Amino acid sequence: MVGFVAVAYAASMIVQNAVFAVTGAPDYSDPIGVVLTYHAENQGAFAVASGLEVVNMVLLLLFVTALHGLVQRRGGAGADWSRLAVAAGAALSALFALTIATHIAVVLAANGLTEPTPAFELMWQLHAATFALTLPALGMTFIGAALATHASGLTRPWQRLLGVAGGSLPILAGLGNFAIADGSPLVFVGVLGLAMWLVWLVVTGLRLIRG
Repeated sequence: MVGFVAVAYAASMIVQNAVFAVTGAPDYSDPIGVVLTYHAENQGAFAVASGLEVVNMVLLLLFVTALHGLVQRRGGAGADWSRLAVAAGAALSALFALTIATHIAVVLAANGLTEPTPAFELMWQLHAATFALTLPALGMTFIGAALATHASGLTRPWQRLLGVAGGSLPILAGLGNFAIADGSPLVFVGVLGLAMWLVWLVVTGLRLIRG
């Protein structure tokens, strides 16, 4: 079950991010006028992406919970790390929900506006700050899951290395949450960690499916 959930979660995240990429979603450093135009013109696509966040939330919580159960059934080696993954995953789920909620507010505020207002810009910055604060939770979930699976003999050493290295990136990026909210490219360090998380989920999920 754990392997299938991991692959499904990764697939859902990839589809969600593809929706943003295909529609040309703005960066946090883009002019606020560009941000307004994008959100006013792409509300349908955003509705799909925000709906997928519910799928992501369910699959993430299922994954970390099922992983902890699997680790315990295999003798408990790595159980402390899997508990960390559960706790961090719960925090990550809540923070991603807050991130998408602030993004929904941005989209709804863009409807009917002809030019950006201070309130609209503030909401966009709040969304960016919230995303920045999800990054440390993502990193801890990644590290906990990677170390738990390796300690239980479920993954290879390089997957542990990928988890520790990839999980460290969002944590480091999260330290600059103030700068990210102000449009710093530091956010891409965290995005790289997110990409490595998706790679790890797919590789680990397929390995668990094959047994």
